[in-house]
Amino acid sequence: MSTIRIELEATHEAQEQVLQKLARFNVVDCGRRWGKDVLARRLYIEPGLHGKFCAWFNPNFTMLTDTWREVSSLLYPITKRANAQEHRIELITGGILDMWSLDAANSARGRRYHRVIINEAAFAPNLMDAFNDVIRPTLIDYQGDAFFFSTPKGKNAFHTMYQWGLEGKTDWRSFNFPTSTNPFIPPGEIELARQSMTERAFRQELLAEFIDDGGGVFRNVRPCAIASRVNEPLPNHTYVAGLDWALSNDYTVLSIIDATDKALVYTDRFNGIDYSLQRERIKATCERFGVRVVVAEENAMGKPNNDMLRRMGVKVRDFTTTATTKADIIEELAASFERGAIKIVNDPVLIGELEAYESERSTSGGVKYNAPAGMHDDMVMSLALAWSNVRQRFAYG
Repeated sequence: MSTIRIELEATHEAQEQVLQKLARFNVVDCGRRWGKDVLARRLYIEPGLHGKFCAWFNPNFTMLTDTWREVSSLLYPITKRANAQEHRIELITGGILDMWSLDAANSARGRRYHRVIINEAAFAPNLMDAFNDVIRPTLIDYQGDAFFFSTPKGKNAFHTMYQWGLEGKTDWRSFNFPTSTNPFIPPGEIELARQSMTERAFRQELLAEFIDDGGGVFRNVRPCAIASRVNEPLPNHTYVAGLDWALSNDYTVLSIIDATDKALVYTDRFNGIDYSLQRERIKATCERFGVRVVVAEENAMGKPNNDMLRRMGVKVRDFTTTATTKADIIEELAASFERGAIKIVNDPVLIGELEAYESERSTSGGVKYNAPAGMHDDMVMSLALAWSNVRQRFAYG
């Protein structure tokens, strides 16, 4: 029996990092010319060579043209049947490779896949709905996995999914690679691009940064992310804290600010822990830092937990969250970032929450502040609570 050899494109070191740390749902945020198509094609084709069913999605049919031509040409020697109109390749191995457009994602309903590739994901206006309503159910039968590849485009659904990976959402993992991590791109070319592009375009297209589209609440966040994380207090420094409670779906977050240096120096973020254990953990951290006062939300489960912390010797000041009080502390925090009056640790989850945070004008004319759909704002609220007490000079009562 003769052997047919199919040679896939070689991957470079940065691409190998993705292959070595796979989760079920993988979000790969990368700069232009990084080689995402090479890696995506490899991940798409390999299972098919072993008899698996895979699907490739692009935002529209036009974007599918090059991929169809390259994949169908490569696999021609082992193709049993190919339908260019349906973008479907059946291999002699038993594997099936489908290609779909996200603007007609419903056409994929009823299919079953071992793996799904979503390329140029940031450019699909219906990404979240298409994945949740159509694509995700196609992975149920085989407990399949999915990959989202793209250069960023503002703070949209692709950014939300990227944050899920950073936050440690079950089965999700995120990767970030600037163009410079492709060893085949001469560094001089990147520098020339920097000189000819706007700063915003360079950061988004080549550094693969999620750039605020102008509607965000917090500006100047990254330049303020210069504080050093510490695990013990510094002599003669005063510490205050902010506490946002949660149990399962959201996160309990304790933020500790060095009021002497006006810097966030420690965060503790956790969920799925019984409240009694949460209180012990919070008490231990506050005692270690000698926290002057904790400002803690008292809404819902907050009030009884705050009362228990006070009985345990922790100085807690209740904060009642309303549209007005929330706007007060959020706007105060936003103004401090604008002025560079606050420093924070370089925590990717915190920075992601801050940069994605949104404002919306209500029907009554007021402003509502919230995280985008599918994202958390626990770290933002905890930081805002702590910072409000710095501004109030450590009030406790």
